[in-house]
Amino acid sequence: MPSQPSVVVLDYGFGNVRSAVRALERVGARVELTSDPEHAAEADGLVVPGVGAFAAVMNGLRGVRGDQIVDRRLAGGRPVLGICVGMQVMFERGDEHGDRTEGLGEWPGTVDRLEAEVVPHMGWSTVDAPEGTRLFAGIEDQRFYFVHSYAARSFPLSEQVDTERLAPPLVTWSEHGGRFVAAVENGPLAATQFHPEKSGDAGAQLLENWVRSLD
Repeated sequence: MPSQPSVVVLDYGFGNVRSAVRALERVGARVELTSDPEHAAEADGLVVPGVGAFAAVMNGLRGVRGDQIVDRRLAGGRPVLGICVGMQVMFERGDEHGDRTEGLGEWPGTVDRLEAEVVPHMGWSTVDAPEGTRLFAGIEDQRFYFVHSYAARSFPLSEQVDTERLAPPLVTWSEHGGRFVAAVENGPLAATQFHPEKSGDAGAQLLENWVRSLD
């Protein structure tokens, strides 16, 4: 039998950690819920969950040195998956009610409030996945479960990367009052604005696609 990839779900006080752990275990990962920096550094994959306010999530991450853990893993080409606010904090900043909070800065750009008649965006939505996606392989036409009031509505890195030297990021979009970033695949860093652990069979397939990429 093939070995089980090891995955750490970063435990820093925010996120649907238990449901994420169970979902990852069901698709074949050996999962540990911890904030231990060494375990997080050594695992085949790291999952950064997140719910609530951008600023609170950043405070929680910094409290367990999560900012350093993510940065060091990515610098070494080690896979990281961000979920919901765990995706949002990968950007440079979050803007909530005019209060700007510095994010992890792995991607340029700002996360701000959706411009829609109904906020939060809560429920099942389709996505527009790009050609070549690995995360959405086999589930490009499926719906995923979103619950959020904020999002990145542009992805500046797509215009900044030197595509002659580096593979361009693969950006998946969705719509709620306008287009927003639903997922990104960018080298070792991947992230989803929706909750794959709450997205039924399609979400399970996405997590399985990611876990398989860790082999």
